[in-house]
Amino acid sequence: MKKIAVVLSVFITTIIVAQENHTPKKFTQNSFGSLDYISVKMPNDEFNNPEENMGLAGVHYNLWLNNSIYTGVGFYGSVHGKRGGLFTLGVNAGFKTNIINNLFLDTGFHFGGGGGAGAPDGGGAFILPHLNLGLEFEKFSTTLGYSSINFFDKGNITSNQIRLGLQIPISYDYTKFSNKEKSFSTKELKGSEWDTPSSKSALLLHLNNYVPKGNSQDTNGNIYPSGTTIRLAGLEYTKYLKNNWFLFFKADGAFHGIDAGYMDIFLGGGYQFNFNQNRTRILTKFAIGAGGGGGVETQGGFLIHPDLALEQKIFNSTYLSFNKGYIMTPNAFYKASTFGIGLKYNINSQGLQKTQGTYFSNHKIKGIEIIIKNDVYFNAQRRVNPDENLHQIALQVNLFATNNIYLAGQTSFASFGNAGAYAEGIVGVGYQSNPIVKNKIQLFTQVLAGAAGGGHISTGQGLIVRPSVGFNLKLNEKLSFRSSFGKVKARKGALNSTSFTFGLNYRVGFLTSN
Repeated sequence: MKKIAVVLSVFITTIIVAQENHTPKKFTQNSFGSLDYISVKMPNDEFNNPEENMGLAGVHYNLWLNNSIYTGVGFYGSVHGKRGGLFTLGVNAGFKTNIINNLFLDTGFHFGGGGGAGAPDGGGAFILPHLNLGLEFEKFSTTLGYSSINFFDKGNITSNQIRLGLQIPISYDYTKFSNKEKSFSTKELKGSEWDTPSSKSALLLHLNNYVPKGNSQDTNGNIYPSGTTIRLAGLEYTKYLKNNWFLFFKADGAFHGIDAGYMDIFLGGGYQFNFNQNRTRILTKFAIGAGGGGGVETQGGFLIHPDLALEQKIFNSTYLSFNKGYIMTPNAFYKASTFGIGLKYNINSQGLQKTQGTYFSNHKIKGIEIIIKNDVYFNAQRRVNPDENLHQIALQVNLFATNNIYLAGQTSFASFGNAGAYAEGIVGVGYQSNPIVKNKIQLFTQVLAGAAGGGHISTGQGLIVRPSVGFNLKLNEKLSFRSSFGKVKARKGALNSTSFTFGLNYRVGFLTSN
């Protein structure tokens, strides 16, 4: 009997251990989103006349590495002055320590690239250190402090200014990237650490059209002729809150209809009405943001964007989306009618439960890669000025559709190479091999295409294509070194260069349910 008891004990223990090993380990990453504003003193113009300050609004997302140190990425865009269309992308790093009670000290820097709107931005590279005092509340914190900005690569923008900020804590659950594409039943995960309400979000890839109205004009003072249509491509990320309310982030870049270089970025919110058992939806939306470039006169760059969208389910979690709205400066100096079409993919993640006590049927781990890198175009062709190497700071996000195939989106902004106004917004598809060489290396190939322009780079009306091949070298469970070679070709411009990239790849898996 003792032998039988021992055998049964070992057998039961083996089953339990196997079940535990089969359940993906859940981790939580603490992070925060932040908004900030600085008023930058601009140099005198070419006639030595003073220029009003340029207001820069920033949107950032940072990960806590421990209780004090954080790092992340952020965008800035002009919303005041006369440099509408100036945008930047960069990396953040900082240190936070409490002084007394809810009062804290925050110091750090932002390094990035970008420019535009005829500003004296040089190659685009800039540094923005800060020193802030902050006050913590239950669900957010505010900061006020000192900052200094310097476009140091042959630019002529240097300024010291007050910095205002707002931070909102955000956390997300994840698992190892190596778990991607593993499937689970509700029975397998019920009662585990994943047995929590799911979080709902969505990703929309769309084509938009802007038709300037009234006396909208270009930066040379010419009113746009009737029928002018600016064609754009972009993406939108939506985070759903309670009771069908949602927040969203949206970015677009022009690829046809005007000179290359126009882009806009918006933050907004709205409400979703559901019909036909949630197969048909109407979304009312309102956003504020920054936009300009490509010769479009948006004054300081601050834009408002009311919009109405109709979405129809076509299969599984995918909807066909149609939108109609307006985009305008607050004083209606520039205004345009907007309409577009897109594909929206809905994501239920981080939990099993639809509502309290009800469950989704199927669950799968999806892989995501977030890449910060430096892109180099060798001898990039210019419309004016001699050809020379162009460096960009770039952010790429890969979402794996299968174990090897991923969908990719990338934005990049010039940092060195005398083209500070140059920027890209491109999307595409890639294939990544299974790990080789002691599971340390993965090979990949991808093709991206989309809108690009500015900085006198010869991209025609803005459409470019970028094929490349490269590899990832695993550093640890979440980080890998990434590098690639490729080509970049403008459809109606002279740009036709060899490209080289290197950077860091942050990769995790997240649980999705349907």
